[in-house]
Amino acid sequence: MNFLLEIALFGCIIYLSYTIYLLKKKQSNADSLEKENEFLKNQFTQSQEYFSKQQQSIEDYRQELEHKEKFLVETNRTLEQKLAEETDKLKKLTHQKKSSEVRLGHIAETLAPFLDQFDFEPEQCSFLGQPIDYISFGDDVITFIEVKSGKSQLNSKQRHIRDLIKNKLIEWKEIRIQ
Repeated sequence: MNFLLEIALFGCIIYLSYTIYLLKKKQSNADSLEKENEFLKNQFTQSQEYFSKQQQSIEDYRQELEHKEKFLVETNRTLEQKLAEETDKLKKLTHQKKSSEVRLGHIAETLAPFLDQFDFEPEQCSFLGQPIDYISFGDDVITFIEVKSGKSQLNSKQRHIRDLIKNKLIEWKEIRIQ
């Protein structure tokens, strides 16, 4: 019986040793898991801090962009207002210039017969004004005269009359009234 008791005790010792081994292994796994859990917690905390810093950086950048946008919108509005003012000034100035040029043209048309460039006898010229300025009734030829000053050009009606005259499409018509 002692022998059986020794075998039973030996079996119990082996069983207890194996159980202790398994418990130590589980404890080692638990320690490993705890270390891994601690590592993951640290990583998570660092990620949260990094994310928080990134969010703050994005928010700062967004505020900076909003400030720049407001500045640019205000600058654009100011520039558009100045452009509108300058455009109005330019329109007025252009209108005044054109008006002055027209007045100068009318004066030139009126004074043309008395200038050196006018190759016709003033007494033989009749002023029409529109669409042709003068007609000169010379001894040998009748001449249609258009006076221009500066860079002014013939208008479309004047060009048409010029072309009719050059193509000799002129007629004489006598009308008798009873």
